[in-house]
Amino acid sequence: MVEPFEPTLAAAHARITAVHPAAYARTRNALEGAVSGLSPYITHGFVTLAEVMATVAAQHTLHTQHKFVMELGWRAYFRHVWSHRGDDILRSLHEGPLPDSAYATELPADIRQAATGVPVIDESVRTLYATGMLHNHARMWLASYVVHLRKVHWRAGADWLYSHLLDGDLASNHLSWQWVAGTGSHKPYLFNADNVARYAPAQWHSAHTVIDTSYEQLDLIARDASCKEASHNPEHPSLSSTEEPHLYVEPPADDGLTRPDANLVADRDVWIVHPWSLGPLPTNLPANALVIGVSVSDFHRAWPWSARRWQFVGRRMAQLAPHRWHDRSEGLATALATAHSVRTIAEPHLAPWLSGLAECMPAPCPFAQVAVRCDSFSKWWPRASRDLQLTATSA
Repeated sequence: MVEPFEPTLAAAHARITAVHPAAYARTRNALEGAVSGLSPYITHGFVTLAEVMATVAAQHTLHTQHKFVMELGWRAYFRHVWSHRGDDILRSLHEGPLPDSAYATELPADIRQAATGVPVIDESVRTLYATGMLHNHARMWLASYVVHLRKVHWRAGADWLYSHLLDGDLASNHLSWQWVAGTGSHKPYLFNADNVARYAPAQWHSAHTVIDTSYEQLDLIARDASCKEASHNPEHPSLSSTEEPHLYVEPPADDGLTRPDANLVADRDVWIVHPWSLGPLPTNLPANALVIGVSVSDFHRAWPWSARRWQFVGRRMAQLAPHRWHDRSEGLATALATAHSVRTIAEPHLAPWLSGLAECMPAPCPFAQVAVRCDSFSKWWPRASRDLQLTATSA
C-alpha cells in the first residue's frame, strides 16, 4: 500500500500544486471535499505558510477573504495566541457552558476503542488510528461529542487526539478543542445527525443515536452537568472494539538516532534540524557546516507520539542530516557547547529548550506580526492580513 503521506519534499510540493482554491472553498466541509492534505507538511516544516501562499497565489486568483487564505490564517492565528498566552493554551481560557469541575478528566474506554455505537464517532476514531489524520469537520464532531455529550474535559480529549495525529500542533489542536468546548469562544460548538448526513459518507450517518436531535436539545444537554449520555447507543451496538495504537516517548530503535557526540561538532558551524524544521537546508550555510538532526526527549516525555509520526519525521530527518541525536536538553547542550556556532529555526514546541541550544531564526510567515494580543480571529485578521501580497498569473 502506498503511504498517503510520504515524508518527502516532492510529496509536499505535489499537494501544493494540486490545490484548487475554488473547489476548496466550495467543498471543504465535506469529508470527501477538496481539502489540501498539507497540514503534516506544514506542521513539520517541510513547507512554510509563506511558500504555500505564494505558490498557490501564483496560479490562482486569491483575495484576503478567500476561504483557503483564511484557513492558513487560522494556523497563524493559533500561533499568535500561543505566543501571547504561553502554557495557558493548555488550560481553559475562560469558563465554558459548565465549570471545569463538571467534566471528567479521563477519556472513556469506549471512545478510545471506537465502541460508542455512534457511527460518526466510531468512524472518526477508526480513521484517526488507521491514518493518523482526520478531516477538520470530523475533529470538530468528535470534540463536540466528547465534551458536550459525554462531559469529558476538553484537555483530556485534546491530549489524546494530539498524540495520534500526524499533523498534531499544540496550538491548532488544543485551541480548536477550546473553540468547540466554549472555553475559547462565545458558545459551544454543537452538531447533530442531519449535519453528519450532509457532509459525511453513508457509513458515518448517525440516525437514531444520541446526536439525532435538535440543536436546542443539544444546547440544553451541553449546559446540564447531570446529563451524561450512555456510553453505548442501543440502536447501533458496536460489533467490535478497536485497539488504540501504542504511543512512544522514544524514537524507534531502527531510526538511527544516537546520543550526542561533542567530538563530532567541536569547532564546527552547526545547523540543527528538528522535527518542526524539515524543509530545505538554508543556502547560506558555511562551507564546513555540519547538519545535525536533534530530537529533544524532554518534549516527548510529556507528549508521546505514534509510531507513524516517529517514522514520518525520522525518514525525512535522515534525508537532511547524516547525524541525528536524541537526548535530554542538558546532554544536547553539553555536546553542542563545543561547536563554533549553532543555529536553527525557532519553534514554540521546543521553546523551553531550543534557545539554550542554538541561535533561533524565525520561520517566514505571510501574515503580519501583530504585537497586541487578539482574543478572537476577527480582531486579529484585519491586522495580520493587511500586507498580504496575493497575485495570480491565471484565474
